[in-house]
Amino acid sequence: MSIRTATLHHILLALALITLVAHPARLAADLIWTPQTGWKAEGGILTGLTGPDGRNALAIMNTARENEEKGSIKQAIKSYERVGKRYSNSIYAPEAMYRAATLRFEQRKFTKAFEAYQVVLSRYPNTTRFNQIVGEQYTIAAAYLNGARGHFLWIFPGFTNREKAIQYFETILFNAPYSDYAPLCLMNIAAGHQRLGNTEEALYALDRLINNYAGSTLTPEAYIKIADTYSSLVDGPYYDQGSTKEAITYYEDFMILYPNDAHIGKAEKGLNNMKKIMAESKIKIADFYFKKRSNYKAARVFYNEAITVYPDSEIAILARKRLTEVEAAAAKATETPKKKKKKFLGIF
Repeated sequence: MSIRTATLHHILLALALITLVAHPARLAADLIWTPQTGWKAEGGILTGLTGPDGRNALAIMNTARENEEKGSIKQAIKSYERVGKRYSNSIYAPEAMYRAATLRFEQRKFTKAFEAYQVVLSRYPNTTRFNQIVGEQYTIAAAYLNGARGHFLWIFPGFTNREKAIQYFETILFNAPYSDYAPLCLMNIAAGHQRLGNTEEALYALDRLINNYAGSTLTPEAYIKIADTYSSLVDGPYYDQGSTKEAITYYEDFMILYPNDAHIGKAEKGLNNMKKIMAESKIKIADFYFKKRSNYKAARVFYNEAITVYPDSEIAILARKRLTEVEAAAAKATETPKKKKKKFLGIF
């Protein structure tokens, strides 16, 4: 072979490798099973192990499917997992591990099924079963969130495990952050934390949904849920109004961003309620400065803030009335020393 021919050969080989890297899907063949032919690889470039190892892997795959078809599920799972362990570099391994996980899922062994699915995604991220696996994992996580139970000693129902549901949703989010399941996972993570009483974690999950998936159809609902959650933390006008401020912010953002949403009425009602509590809080503080401390300057500030927070309300009317009282009291306080001085001087 001449130098020029060898060089050309190397260039063509390099181009072929680049093509394969750029299009990894071409590396994999599809595995098809029929009762007549058993497992058969179709399409793709790499069709699994060759030689005795390839034949052994195929034979075990066929045995596993035969057991599956006749209902010997335990033996089928054992054979599929054997292929995954012994022949992990073969084309049969991803399908074998997928089928083992699916059989466990059908048996309602959700924890083992989820973990088995995760092994497939971790080892074979380019598997053609990716979307199916993520979907099955989501189903398992949702089942745990809704109270599904495992079985104790394979007979008695176990305990619900919503902590595990949250963990699984986070795993799915890591596996497929750009899929349609991602915002659903965050919404469910928030719901799980709320059921467990973890309010801060629930708010964080909803905030992640808003910030990372602004275009999702679930984002408007996330705004409402955050606002409602903060609203539920409000104890009334006598207490700290941090949660009230947050609720007002999210209700207002929702109404600006989604004016035609079906929940606009609910948001408006929630916003008005929060503004009322906030304005009442300002009134209480102003009353304290006015009536208990005779600090008219501070009283004016808080009465005006009450009007600003909720201008078209009965509270604003009350605040304006109190401002009139403040001005009268301040004027009287200014005049009183002068009158006393004149009376004192009149003695002499």
